[in-house]
Amino acid sequence: MSAILVLLPVLPGGSGAFLAVAGRRTRGFAPGAAVAVAAVTLVLAVAAAVTRPEVSVPLFAGLRSGAAIDGLSAVMAVTVAAVTLAVLVYAAGEMRDEESRGRFFGLMLLFAGSMLVTVTAADLALLLMAWEVMGAMSYALIGFWWRAPERVTAADVAFVTTRAGDLGLYLSAGVAVAATGSLGLAGLPDAARPWRDLAAAGIVLAALGKSAQLPFSFWLSRAMAGPSAVSALLHSATMVAAGAYLLLRTQPLLAATGWAAALVSWTGALTALALGAVAVAQRDLKQLLAASTCAQLGFMVLAAGAGAVAGGAAHLVAHAAVKSLLFLGAGAWLAALGTKDMGELHGAARRFPLVGAAFAVGGLALAGLPPFSLWVTKDAVLAVVADESVPLHLVSYAAALLATAYAVKAVVAVRLPADAATRHDTERPGTGRVGPLERLPMPALALVAALFGLVGLPAAFSGWSRLAGGPAHPGPGLVALLLSGVLAVAVALAVRVAMPVIRRRRLAAPGVLREWLLLERGARAVVWRPLVALARALARFDDRVIDGFVGSVPRVGVGLAALTRRRLEKPVDGAVRLVAAGAAGLGTLARRPQTGQVHTYFAQVAVALLVLAVVVALVV
Repeated sequence: MSAILVLLPVLPGGSGAFLAVAGRRTRGFAPGAAVAVAAVTLVLAVAAAVTRPEVSVPLFAGLRSGAAIDGLSAVMAVTVAAVTLAVLVYAAGEMRDEESRGRFFGLMLLFAGSMLVTVTAADLALLLMAWEVMGAMSYALIGFWWRAPERVTAADVAFVTTRAGDLGLYLSAGVAVAATGSLGLAGLPDAARPWRDLAAAGIVLAALGKSAQLPFSFWLSRAMAGPSAVSALLHSATMVAAGAYLLLRTQPLLAATGWAAALVSWTGALTALALGAVAVAQRDLKQLLAASTCAQLGFMVLAAGAGAVAGGAAHLVAHAAVKSLLFLGAGAWLAALGTKDMGELHGAARRFPLVGAAFAVGGLALAGLPPFSLWVTKDAVLAVVADESVPLHLVSYAAALLATAYAVKAVVAVRLPADAATRHDTERPGTGRVGPLERLPMPALALVAALFGLVGLPAAFSGWSRLAGGPAHPGPGLVALLLSGVLAVAVALAVRVAMPVIRRRRLAAPGVLREWLLLERGARAVVWRPLVALARALARFDDRVIDGFVGSVPRVGVGLAALTRRRLEKPVDGAVRLVAAGAAGLGTLARRPQTGQVHTYFAQVAVALLVLAVVVALVV
């Protein structure tokens, strides 16, 4: 059974690497091959969810690494594989022949493979490896159209921001080895203080950064520079969901620290509220969907902090279907009509009825309107939050009502009849059509978006809770569901009535909301510019002090050599010549007694003996 678990990420990862490296030579068959690989991957994910395989291998001396499928990872693996298949089918119709289709589909499959490793990893070592590949692939996909400088800059911002948070995983891995002697996630809640707190801090930092929670949310706005299929995959069920999934996975650790659970809960609730307001203020459809993604992920992060693991997992799956559907709809209209400005998209849903109907289902589900999925899954989270903290529940409820406002705004904008403001091809030349492959995945996603909320009903929620794991909590109550449904309908009606008035009076939202709370400006002012200034100061210090010192060493050596040559060379040479002359003189004197005559040698010996006798006599 472990072969299934190994093949699950290796098949898309290996196929993606081949397509990406082969490049243009695979342009003709890359879309079909990628869709086929994604379909087989979905079959493998379902098989793994049923059989629950495990695999473990030695990593270093005394440390092991491995992967396993339990209830929560089974849900995520199937979700990732299903959304990947739907998005790649859409992309097979959207990506034109002149695009680098081999590279695109290869990167998408590599990303999906890394995400599958992320959701099945049982330890921090394997998680880190997959986390890094996922970040690198997201950078390459967001900046896919690399000839446009603004798109590359957007990819840079997204990559650097998420990488700042990713450093927390390295901290957690080091702490895990120091505290428990292993890299396993399961043992972290039992670690002693302060190791447990440090591990939790690292995981929270990495998860909040990856899931675009406050204060990291702005990178998701920048990520909209990538192709629509990239937004549909990365920002629905995979990359941004990875942080929320990690928090749900490590919920026992958050609860064990106490402070981490509270921090995560409030961060999720405030992100849902603040980014909901940002979404309401947007005119760009993809920007509205991006801000709503941050807000909806806030509910999942809130669920992890409050211990509502089952509700958070249900919301994650439902949101994956809803948001991938909405991004695909927005992408289809952008490709066909050449714009994503909601003021220019009036009549789009009427012109393309299937896309419009599917988008409406996704939008109404995002709004939390009954009987669609997020109405139930959201309340499954809020029911637990209500028992935890009244202020937290009020903030979360306000965020839920804002979700109704921004979702209904998007649905109404594309369903209004075409008028004088309707324009096409303002951002790029449109094709005027939505192909069959682009439409094909939308009905299936709409079906899940409409019906997945059934898992939150009382008859099914207990089984779902056992599957997802986490603390036992009852599902949303009937009264709470009815109340939230009535309030959502009231807000939806208010938005529908207000939109023509707002447009007629040309009322604009505050700039601080349109520009994502100025989060990127704040990050540049508070973090980026000081870091750049520090780097430049260190570079100047290196150039002028360190390099100056290093350069002075040979200069001093050369100067000492020159001084030595001028002051010491002649005396030393004179001493050397004097020694040589003395040795030569002694040699000359030593040659004189060497006459070759025997009687001379006898006379010399006699003299030597006489001298020796005198010396002995004097000494004794």
